[in-house]
Amino acid sequence: MKSILTALIVGVLAANCSAAAQIDSGAVKVLVADRLFDSRTGRMVVNPLVVIRGDRIVSVQSGGAPPAGAEVIDLKGMTLVPGMIDMHTHIDADPLYGGYTGLQYSDSFWSMISVPNADRTLKAGFTTIRNVGSESWNDVGLNQAIVEGKVPGPRIVAAGYAFGATGGHCDSTFFPPSMNEKSPYNADSPEQARRSVREIRKYGAQVIKICATGGVFSRNTEPGQQQLSYEEMKAIADDAHMYGLKVAAHAHGAAGIKDAIRAGIDTIEHASLIDDEGIAMARKNGAYLSMDIYNSEYTQSTGKANGVLEDNLRKDREIAATQREGFRKAVKAGVKMVYGTDAGIYPHGENAKQFAWMVKYGMTPAQALQSATYNASEALGRPDLGVIEAGRYADIVAVKGDPLQDVAVLEQVDFVMKGGEIIVN
Repeated sequence: MKSILTALIVGVLAANCSAAAQIDSGAVKVLVADRLFDSRTGRMVVNPLVVIRGDRIVSVQSGGAPPAGAEVIDLKGMTLVPGMIDMHTHIDADPLYGGYTGLQYSDSFWSMISVPNADRTLKAGFTTIRNVGSESWNDVGLNQAIVEGKVPGPRIVAAGYAFGATGGHCDSTFFPPSMNEKSPYNADSPEQARRSVREIRKYGAQVIKICATGGVFSRNTEPGQQQLSYEEMKAIADDAHMYGLKVAAHAHGAAGIKDAIRAGIDTIEHASLIDDEGIAMARKNGAYLSMDIYNSEYTQSTGKANGVLEDNLRKDREIAATQREGFRKAVKAGVKMVYGTDAGIYPHGENAKQFAWMVKYGMTPAQALQSATYNASEALGRPDLGVIEAGRYADIVAVKGDPLQDVAVLEQVDFVMKGGEIIVN
């Protein structure tokens, strides 16, 4: 018995010494603040103390003393929220170049502007984005540069090329036949759709993005038109899921939304013309809605000056109010919602402006913030993001005031940490 007791004491002392050795001035950071938003419950934790080692959160508690030797970051008077997640961006797009005005620049121009776009997004408190379509694999390459530490930016879940039917919203629709412009991944049958999924995955896509219906910023398509069949979408979903990938469907029209949900698509983007049946189906099947209900404000106020064509402005005007009322209905019905802004249609770095509009159209501030944190992490299948808790990445934002009292405070962040590294202080 004595030998067993001695062994236990030696083991405990060794463990304590090991822990103490790890807690030195460079190894551990501690954040202290007035409040912490628990994105699982939607409630505030008072006087939080968050211990961070390396790029991960070690512990979270209310009150108490920091570990000896830790670097204490005093954020008193502020609220800690998880690093926010925008589920619908176009990081290599800039709204200043609408319509045909972008043709004055070289193809590589768009990869170049993605770098400052990423920097602005990260500094706005969005530590993760899902980029649902870019040209020339710009989002894949940008993500690789960020991971390698070459440029600053958020974590990027990249789609690479978005694709759909020939002549549809994801195709190139602004040019005459003589120019032979088209997407290399157009799919006009279930077999072609499967091949497109596999090729896009091959070159680095982490999510598959498809266009199930027509859209606003394309030519010769109307938002309500269904452009991929149920059979094509089912083939896409089945193949992507076989590879462990989620699928996002651009879908404005009611019929296309419902076929996308039936096909097993994970997130429905825009959902502008969703009807009551579609809302009920989304809730029953667990599909997430990503509804960009703010960006029409920017498009209608500045789009013409930026070169956006009148036909595109018309379509945006026609669906805006309907989309917002659909959002209100979906929230009331208890559909799972994620935060998607379509940044690139309006300026990167202004991603947080949508929070106030989500509250205006039926969400509580807590629900709006959950849509950009816990809900988004669940929709991504990323248990390492979206919550300030032990084991997850130390992606943490601080704002002055209480966002549950005034959600607009999220538009001005004062502290950003990504993976334990302080970006804004």
